[in-house]
Amino acid sequence: MIRYALRRLPSALAVLAVGSVVIFALLRLVPGDPALILAGPDASPEALAALRHDLGLDGSQIGQYFSWLAGILTFDPGRSLILGGDIGSLVLDALGNTLILAVSALLVAIVLAFTLSTVSVILDRKWLNSAVTAFGTVAVAIPNFVTGAILVVLFGVVWAILPAGGVPRKGFLDDPGISVQYLLLPALCLALPIAAALTRFLTEGLRSQLAEPYVTTARALGISRRRIVLTQALPNALPATVTVLGIQIGHLLGGAVLVEAIFAWPGLGHLIERAISTRDYPVVQVMLLFSVALFVLIQLATDLINAWLDPRIRLGGRA
Repeated sequence: MIRYALRRLPSALAVLAVGSVVIFALLRLVPGDPALILAGPDASPEALAALRHDLGLDGSQIGQYFSWLAGILTFDPGRSLILGGDIGSLVLDALGNTLILAVSALLVAIVLAFTLSTVSVILDRKWLNSAVTAFGTVAVAIPNFVTGAILVVLFGVVWAILPAGGVPRKGFLDDPGISVQYLLLPALCLALPIAAALTRFLTEGLRSQLAEPYVTTARALGISRRRIVLTQALPNALPATVTVLGIQIGHLLGGAVLVEAIFAWPGLGHLIERAISTRDYPVVQVMLLFSVALFVLIQLATDLINAWLDPRIRLGGRA
């Protein structure tokens, strides 16, 4: 497993390197001068030149890139131009809230997908299969911002049984009961499309496994359908589902931008939205690279889990 992981590292590092170059280059093509935005339109040329020097914008593009990359590698990403404060502190403050939301949504999605898939395959009722298919279609078809608006109107305004947005004032650890109330709506909004995709792939994987010869043999031996699904079909269907899960986690992080905006959730999505709207390019630059790194780590973790579940993958990786 360690050798397989080491074989995957060079490609992951190459993606990060290419991503950093692309991000740096694209932001330099965006219209607007950060120094002019910071100093204001009435600033004198001398003041603008001095500010560009202080921000390190008067050097060559290559020099600016390597200076920025050195700051990233030494955990000193610089300071925000508009929002104010150290970029590392801004990211860390927002990261905790996003992780809480993302992990909660992921757990909800996994529980929903596992329950719906296994129950529908074990019971194998036409009405239940139709209901599960309808759930998947509706959950994928409706965008997050529509689902979020519906949840806010119903549970936050009409019935007023859950907070319509924000986070607990005293933190998530102060009162778990209150924290769950704040988490429920945004986590459910973020989890529904992920759960729908996972349900579809896991259900199809289980049904494909039930058509295999070993299942026919198990049935001939008198083993129940429930036991076959849970102990034999499910482990064989998991590798493909884990791959889909890794892709869906990326979609989950992308959807978090809209969900955090709808529910006033002060996470990474809210931070990057503020940075883009105010043209705070250093923050946007770091956030985009952070997103690429996160996607690379998720993909690497997905490959390792698949290799652990299916030894043929890591054995093939050694060849």
